[in-house]
Amino acid sequence: MKNALSLLLGLALALALTVPVRAADEDKTLKGMICCLKCELKKADKCYTVIVVKEGDKETIYHFDEASHKENHKKICTTPMKGEVKGTVKKEGDKMIVTVKEVKFAE
Repeated sequence: MKNALSLLLGLALALALTVPVRAADEDKTLKGMICCLKCELKKADKCYTVIVVKEGDKETIYHFDEASHKENHKKICTTPMKGEVKGTVKKEGDKMIVTVKEVKFAE
Protein backbone atom coordinates (compact mmCIF):
# COMPACT_ATOMS: atom_id res chain seq x y z
CA MET A 1 0.00 0.00 0.00
CA LYS A 2 2.88 2.37 0.80
CA ASN A 3 4.45 1.66 -2.60
CA ALA A 4 1.19 2.45 -4.41
CA LEU A 5 0.80 5.69 -2.47
CA SER A 6 4.41 6.67 -3.17
CA LEU A 7 3.95 5.94 -6.86
CA LEU A 8 0.73 7.95 -6.96
CA LEU A 9 2.36 10.93 -5.22
CA GLY A 10 5.33 10.71 -7.60
CA LEU A 11 3.04 10.77 -10.63
CA ALA A 12 1.08 13.70 -9.20
CA LEU A 13 4.31 15.64 -8.64
CA ALA A 14 5.56 14.87 -12.14
CA LEU A 15 2.25 16.01 -13.63
CA ALA A 16 2.28 19.21 -11.57
CA LEU A 17 5.78 20.04 -12.83
CA THR A 18 5.02 19.36 -16.51
CA VAL A 19 1.68 21.17 -16.78
CA PRO A 20 3.20 24.67 -16.29
CA VAL A 21 5.77 23.90 -18.99
CA ARG A 22 3.00 23.06 -21.45
CA ALA A 23 1.07 26.15 -20.41
CA ALA A 24 4.06 28.38 -21.19
CA ASP A 25 3.52 31.49 -23.25
CA GLU A 26 3.62 31.00 -27.00
CA ASP A 27 4.92 33.28 -29.73
CA LYS A 28 2.17 35.14 -31.56
CA THR A 29 1.92 37.54 -34.46
CA LEU A 30 -0.36 40.46 -33.68
CA LYS A 31 -1.66 42.74 -36.44
CA GLY A 32 -3.34 46.03 -35.72
CA MET A 33 -2.87 49.66 -34.77
CA ILE A 34 0.29 50.46 -32.81
CA CYS A 35 -0.40 53.58 -30.78
CA CYS A 36 -0.10 55.42 -27.48
CA LEU A 37 -2.36 54.32 -24.64
CA LYS A 38 -2.62 57.91 -23.36
CA CYS A 39 -2.50 60.16 -26.44
CA GLU A 40 -4.52 58.07 -28.90
CA LEU A 41 -6.72 55.85 -26.72
CA LYS A 42 -7.14 58.19 -23.72
CA LYS A 43 -6.95 55.18 -21.36
CA ALA A 44 -3.96 56.13 -19.20
CA ASP A 45 -2.40 59.04 -17.36
CA LYS A 46 0.99 58.55 -18.97
CA CYS A 47 2.22 57.46 -22.39
CA TYR A 48 2.65 53.77 -23.15
CA THR A 49 3.03 51.80 -26.38
CA VAL A 50 0.30 49.30 -27.21
CA ILE A 51 -1.09 47.42 -30.18
CA VAL A 52 -4.86 47.26 -30.63
CA VAL A 53 -5.93 44.03 -32.33
CA LYS A 54 -9.44 43.59 -33.72
CA GLU A 55 -10.81 40.06 -33.72
CA GLY A 56 -14.30 40.17 -35.16
CA ASP A 57 -16.09 42.95 -33.29
CA LYS A 58 -13.84 42.66 -30.22
CA GLU A 59 -10.73 44.78 -29.62
CA THR A 60 -7.86 43.59 -27.46
CA ILE A 61 -5.13 45.91 -26.23
CA TYR A 62 -1.66 44.38 -25.85
CA HIS A 63 0.87 46.41 -23.86
CA PHE A 64 4.47 46.32 -25.11
CA ASP A 65 7.09 45.15 -22.59
CA GLU A 66 9.05 48.01 -21.01
CA ALA A 67 12.13 47.80 -23.28
CA SER A 68 10.07 47.67 -26.47
CA HIS A 69 7.87 50.51 -25.27
CA LYS A 70 10.91 52.75 -24.83
CA GLU A 71 12.37 51.71 -28.18
CA ASN A 72 9.21 52.29 -30.25
CA HIS A 73 7.24 54.99 -28.49
CA LYS A 74 8.62 58.13 -30.15
CA LYS A 75 7.57 56.82 -33.55
CA ILE A 76 3.90 56.31 -32.62
CA CYS A 77 3.10 58.68 -29.74
CA THR A 78 1.19 61.26 -31.75
CA THR A 79 1.02 59.32 -35.02
CA PRO A 80 -0.59 55.86 -34.66
CA MET A 81 0.58 53.37 -37.27
CA LYS A 82 -0.71 50.07 -38.54
CA GLY A 83 1.75 47.28 -38.01
CA GLU A 84 2.65 43.79 -36.96
CA VAL A 85 4.25 42.64 -33.71
CA LYS A 86 5.80 39.23 -33.14
CA GLY A 87 6.43 38.17 -29.59
CA THR A 88 5.41 36.24 -26.52
CA VAL A 89 2.06 37.11 -24.97
CA LYS A 90 1.15 36.68 -21.32
CA LYS A 91 -1.53 37.99 -19.02
CA GLU A 92 -0.56 40.06 -15.98
CA GLY A 93 -3.58 40.93 -13.89
CA ASP A 94 -6.08 42.41 -16.31
CA LYS A 95 -3.45 43.40 -18.92
CA MET A 96 -2.17 41.47 -21.90
CA ILE A 97 1.61 42.00 -22.22
CA VAL A 98 3.62 41.24 -25.35
CA THR A 99 7.37 40.69 -25.02
CA VAL A 100 8.27 42.03 -28.44
CA LYS A 101 10.74 40.20 -30.66
CA GLU A 102 10.00 42.09 -33.87
CA VAL A 103 7.96 45.14 -34.95
CA LYS A 104 7.04 45.91 -38.56
CA PHE A 105 5.27 49.16 -39.37
CA ALA A 106 3.03 49.29 -42.45
CA GLU A 107 4.17 51.79 -45.03
